[in-house]
Amino acid sequence: MTDLNQAAFQQHTGVTVEQMEIDTLVVGAGQAGVAMSEHLSKLGVPHLVLERNRIAEAWRTGRWDSLVANGPAWHDRFPGLEFEGLDPDAFAPKEQVAAYFEAYAKKFDAPIRTGVEVKSVVRNSDRPGFTIETSEGVIQARRVVSATGPFQRPVIPPIAPKDDRLVQIHSAQYRNPEQMPEGAVLVVGAGSSGVQIADELMRAGRQVYLSVGPHDRPPRAYRNRDFCWWLGVLGEWDAEAARPGKEHVTIAVSGARGGKTVDFRELAQQGMTLVGLTKSFNDGVVTFQTDLADNLARGDENYLSLLDAADAYIARNGLDLPEEPEARRTFPEPECVSNPILELDLAEAGVTSIIWATGYSVDFSWLQVNAFDANGKPKHQRGVSSEPGIYFLGLPWLSRRGSTFIWGVWHDAKHIADHIATQRKYLAYRDAAQRQAEG
Repeated sequence: MTDLNQAAFQQHTGVTVEQMEIDTLVVGAGQAGVAMSEHLSKLGVPHLVLERNRIAEAWRTGRWDSLVANGPAWHDRFPGLEFEGLDPDAFAPKEQVAAYFEAYAKKFDAPIRTGVEVKSVVRNSDRPGFTIETSEGVIQARRVVSATGPFQRPVIPPIAPKDDRLVQIHSAQYRNPEQMPEGAVLVVGAGSSGVQIADELMRAGRQVYLSVGPHDRPPRAYRNRDFCWWLGVLGEWDAEAARPGKEHVTIAVSGARGGKTVDFRELAQQGMTLVGLTKSFNDGVVTFQTDLADNLARGDENYLSLLDAADAYIARNGLDLPEEPEARRTFPEPECVSNPILELDLAEAGVTSIIWATGYSVDFSWLQVNAFDANGKPKHQRGVSSEPGIYFLGLPWLSRRGSTFIWGVWHDAKHIADHIATQRKYLAYRDAAQRQAEG
């Protein structure tokens, strides 16, 4: 019943959306929604998944053309299906990732209905459950799982200049270098998206200024093991809370061109100009913080600490993995770091466009229930909301560091599905008097 249109859905169920009552409604059919549906199906929980676009739409159209998964295929997948025709150590292109989730949903006949937008969810006052208004009508559900993920609303900070001479887009709107006007480009944000986009633009012959803030910089691979493997055996994926001060630090890692460790000094050696955190714009002049060297140094500390932990793990467990002394070699300090640019006249520098790789915010305006704190942040324990019957899936640190990754969301979905199944068992209880009367 995967990816049903209205006619097929009515034929399959005997009802239209306008008439529907369902035990559990899952909102979103990306990796979180597909994982949730699998576990609910295994437990026999009647449910429906609604997706306003197509399955895994964010992988299809929400990123740039050359995007690949940041983890190798053996790691960034669900347990029940491998990527077809892809080397396990390769990085899946975005189209193949989207196709993977479609194939996975078909594998267990997921009840997914695409092209339906959920407009509001309100708790019923006179009966159990929730009333859900959709673009196709009204649904009644005992439970609702928000599987819309963390990348919902692109964020461009308020410091962005009001300047018609500049083309400004968020990284979510970037597709390829040909899309950008002639001239130099300022990329603000050096996490996985920003650094990959900046590198692609530089390789296309553009002069690129990359604004680098605080970041973690893991090795792509070390001693013949990918960093995903190292984080696994070192227990980092299962860390239940971010270290103080690391809650919003971005990770500079890439699977592009077969995967290579991100090294900002190497990018500078190749012609990219690094600058510090973007501070302000005034009359065509952008000002940067004086923190570039410090940000790079802290990224180096993160990098080296993982190498140290990996070496200690190898020695402790007697593993026969090849030594890699070159991993600790560093490029010379480039001029843009030793003598950093603190102000840049955009016109004089030939900058005609700015790409804001500054992240996303969530949008729960449709979820009109008492499940949020004063700052609008979901209140939950491992995805089980403080509002009975409401669940969250796919959010950062939902239960662990790996919660937003493909494999991590699968395990979080299992916990939530088990909780739903347990609640259904309690509600199915009949006391002795009722059983006697029915007997």
